[in-house]
Amino acid sequence: MRIFTYLSKKVGDLTVKYSNLPESYIKRSYEQVYWRNPKGYPQYPAAQIARKKFRFTTHRPWTGPFARQNERTTMRKKVFIEPIKEWSFFKGDRVEVMVGKDKGKQGLVIQVIQERNWVIVEGLNTHLRIVGKDKNFPGIVVQSEAPLLVTTGVKLVDPESLNSTDIEWRYTEDGDKVRVSKSSSRIIPIPKAAGETIDYKSKELYIENVDKDTLAVDAAKISFTPKLRTFEMDIMEEMNIKEDRTPAKSYWY
Repeated sequence: MRIFTYLSKKVGDLTVKYSNLPESYIKRSYEQVYWRNPKGYPQYPAAQIARKKFRFTTHRPWTGPFARQNERTTMRKKVFIEPIKEWSFFKGDRVEVMVGKDKGKQGLVIQVIQERNWVIVEGLNTHLRIVGKDKNFPGIVVQSEAPLLVTTGVKLVDPESLNSTDIEWRYTEDGDKVRVSKSSSRIIPIPKAAGETIDYKSKELYIENVDKDTLAVDAAKISFTPKLRTFEMDIMEEMNIKEDRTPAKSYWY
């Protein structure tokens, strides 16, 4: 019997890697906080009222369309997801569609949406939609791929027989974790496209930008030394102002 859970608030690891952004930034970009107690006041406990569950879609969590689809006024029915202990599908994989009008056809995975157990296969499971329609323009009909569930909609292709197959994770003699086809025991390597991000196709080909990037040779250097002083103290030190007065005591109630 399959066990399903309601949508979580955590973004998938593959999404974070693709964005090439800090996970803390992604969390701030999509979180919706309706009320937060002010910081720096001992009488106020650290508490906030925020949205706990998000409806993840094909839009990236840090984008505007994602925020609009998760507005407070948007009422949509709950979506339940089957938990996957170990993710096995990556961008660039050759898969076979197991459901729908394109059942039996094979294609390449062009996008992974781990939060919904989705993959999008290039040129398969497509549907037509109208873009830019208004009162004076009929719109343009475009064809786009719809997502497929990795649990029931697709299977990886065996590199030896070129047929769909179930896989399992194993360890090689060198200790590397690999995907192995159950039908032929052949290793299915993870494609190079899986390491692609918004910034580069491959880490080895990325050229560091002197103006924007922290260079690898400087990454280990300490560029900031913290001091236990206030902003006013820094200004006084910069302007050679000496304070001889004794500050009055302050009390918190």
